[in-house]
Amino acid sequence: MRLTVAQLARRIGAELVAKAGDAERPISSVGPVETAGADEVTFLADERHKASLAESGAGAVIVGGCIEGVERPQLVVKNVNSALIDALKIFAPKLKPPSEGVDSTARIGRDVKLGKGVAVEANVAIADGVEIGENTVIGSGCKIGENSIIGANCRLDCNVVVYHNCRLGSNVIIQANTTIGSTGFGYSFINGSHRLIPHDGGVVIEDFVEIGANCCVDRAKFGNTIIGAGTKIDNLVQIAHNVVIGKCCLIAALAGVSGSCRLGDGVVLGGQVGLADNIEIGAGTMIGAQAGVMTSVGSGRQLAWTPAIERKEALRIVGLSLRLPKMAEQLKQLGKRLDRLEAAEDHKE
Repeated sequence: MRLTVAQLARRIGAELVAKAGDAERPISSVGPVETAGADEVTFLADERHKASLAESGAGAVIVGGCIEGVERPQLVVKNVNSALIDALKIFAPKLKPPSEGVDSTARIGRDVKLGKGVAVEANVAIADGVEIGENTVIGSGCKIGENSIIGANCRLDCNVVVYHNCRLGSNVIIQANTTIGSTGFGYSFINGSHRLIPHDGGVVIEDFVEIGANCCVDRAKFGNTIIGAGTKIDNLVQIAHNVVIGKCCLIAALAGVSGSCRLGDGVVLGGQVGLADNIEIGAGTMIGAQAGVMTSVGSGRQLAWTPAIERKEALRIVGLSLRLPKMAEQLKQLGKRLDRLEAAEDHKE
C-alpha cells in the first residue's frame, strides 16, 4: 500500500497541516519517531517524545494538535492512538485471506453445524455436535471438542484446542497454541495420595474477547469459568477453574489467576501478577507487575509489591531499599564514632 500524505489524512479522518507540495509526499508504512524514514508516517502520543520529533526523518506525523515549528506535514486528529490503529491497518501486510469451506484434510464429526462463510483449514478435528458461527476461521491443527459452540466472526489460530462443552461468543480471537477447557488443577489428598477432583463444568468466553498465544483457561468443577466481554489477555497466562473475569479487563503476560477468583469490570493485572485462590478484585483496580495478591481487594485501588500493598507505599519502600547501602555505611561510621566517644569517656575516668 502506498498513499500520498493527503490521501492518508482523508483515510484516517485527519486535518492536514502542510506546505504546498508536501501533501503529495508518498507514504508506505508507519514507523517510530526515532527511526522513521521519509516514506513513513510517525506519531506523537505524548509530550515526552516531542524533542525527538525535531530529529526525526519521518515524512509526516500524526499529532493531537498542531505543533509550531514542525516543518513536515502534520495530520491533526482528536485521538492519536485511534488514528495510529487506523494507519497500521491501512499499511498492514496484505496476507492471503482464508478460503471459505472445509479443507480436505479436516475431520468433521456428526451433527456439526457450520455457518455461512466458515473456513476450516488443514488438519482440523471437529468433534460431534459442534456449532460454529458464520465467517469464523478455524486455523490449521485446531481441535474442537464435543458440543462446543463458537460464535460468528471468530478467529482461532493454529493449534488452538477447545475442549468439550465450551462456549465462545462472537468476534473472539484466540492465538496459536492456546487451550480452552482443560481440566483444572484441583486435588484432594485421600488415603495417602492426591486424587483429581472431577471438573465437569465448562468455559464461557464472551464477545470481543482476545486471548494471546500459549494461554490456558481451565474448565470449572461445576458451572463455568467465565471471561467477560471485551477482556484482553496477553500470552502465557493461566486462568484456573471457576474463575470469573469481568468485562474489559486487561491481563498481561505470565499472570496467574488461581481457582475461583472473581475480577470486576476493568481490572488490570500487570505482567507476572499472581492471585491467590478464592479472592475478589474490585472493579477498576490496577495491580502492578510481579505483585502477589493474597487477599481480596476493593474497587479502584492501585497496588504493587509482594505481598501487594498500595502503590504509593510500595514506591516509598523501593526508594528506601535503594538507600540501604548508603544507610548501612552511615550506620557503620556512626558506630565507629560512638566507639571513639565511649573510649574517650573511659579514659577520663
